[in-house]
Amino acid sequence: MKQVSLTVNGEAVTAAVEPRTHLADFLRSDLGLTGTHLGCEQGVCGACTVMIDGKPMRSCITYAVACDGSEVRTIEGFDGDPLMGRLREAFSTHHGLQCGFCTPGMLITSRDIAGRLDGPDEARIRLELSGNLCRCTGYVGIVEAVKSVLAEGRTVPADIAVKPRRAAGPATFERRSDGAPSKPSPAPQQAELATRATDRKNWTVLAESFDVPHSPDDVWALMQDVPDVAGCMPGAEVVEFDGRRLRGRVRVKFGPISAAFEGEGTVDSDAAAKQGTISGEGADRRSNSRAKGLVTYRLVPEQGGRATRVEVQVEFQLTGMLAQFSRSGLVKDFAHRLTADFARNLSLRLSGEGGSALPAGETKEVNAIALIFSVLWRRLKSLLKG
Repeated sequence: MKQVSLTVNGEAVTAAVEPRTHLADFLRSDLGLTGTHLGCEQGVCGACTVMIDGKPMRSCITYAVACDGSEVRTIEGFDGDPLMGRLREAFSTHHGLQCGFCTPGMLITSRDIAGRLDGPDEARIRLELSGNLCRCTGYVGIVEAVKSVLAEGRTVPADIAVKPRRAAGPATFERRSDGAPSKPSPAPQQAELATRATDRKNWTVLAESFDVPHSPDDVWALMQDVPDVAGCMPGAEVVEFDGRRLRGRVRVKFGPISAAFEGEGTVDSDAAAKQGTISGEGADRRSNSRAKGLVTYRLVPEQGGRATRVEVQVEFQLTGMLAQFSRSGLVKDFAHRLTADFARNLSLRLSGEGGSALPAGETKEVNAIALIFSVLWRRLKSLLKG
């Protein structure tokens, strides 16, 4: 056994360790800092990356005894660090993580890039990240996250004072309402969420439109009955509505994964212009995923006022485990198919022909995988015909 003294996350640590104990094992087993992940244990994957004397290094091939007198900073030691906080937010916004195993090491390397380099291009960012392997994301979201933080400018020095963290037990994190691993901050009001474009600069935007053989006045009258209209959308249900604020749920099925997003929203409408907005946010407890969204709709008269074109724009941000399903190039086709179902049900309601396709009080979940496969099958048939 050999006694070593080092600083870990701003706190002095003295311990007796075996000469062949790796720093990663010492951090995880002796100090309980399990944010440092062990992957290949051969210095290849980068999951175990920590900062040693201000430089990112592999802790799985670094002996603890070699760190005698050094300053070590693990992912837990970046709580309260402004630059790391911005990176964590960006990773969440740009979907820079899925399973999360590589994320601690990836974040530490990314912070080194953002704190050390001045205006690197994408090629340089990818080169700097090449020592950290990710099997899930394809790196696009990670690179975009780092680029977005660099674009904001280096507002903090590269070497910032470490916030001490006790190293005697496992680290704990406080989570914001949108799932980002950082200190809580006051959430914006719903009205602000609906109007501040800066809050939505990284959201997914989809635009759809459909025609119904009914006058704008008739369509507008139905659109004001929000619970009734929600019943026309597969998977959606409004359980409370006071004329402006609502509470509801959306049920979606992604293959074997069933999600039930529950949340609140606000409805605003302009009768003269026959347009309105619905903004809100919700969460699925089972998958620890969150969704924020803004729906803007407008009614346009057609055929001399005998028919109506409904123009809809949907902006949303999905974070957490289910965020991966918002990235596919098939999302637009999925939205088109869902809009077609909504238009059909809305037209049935307006015609009084049995109302919605769903019985009253029943909310059938949306099977996203089935819809996507139906889109693929339609595409394949089109190619074969061609």
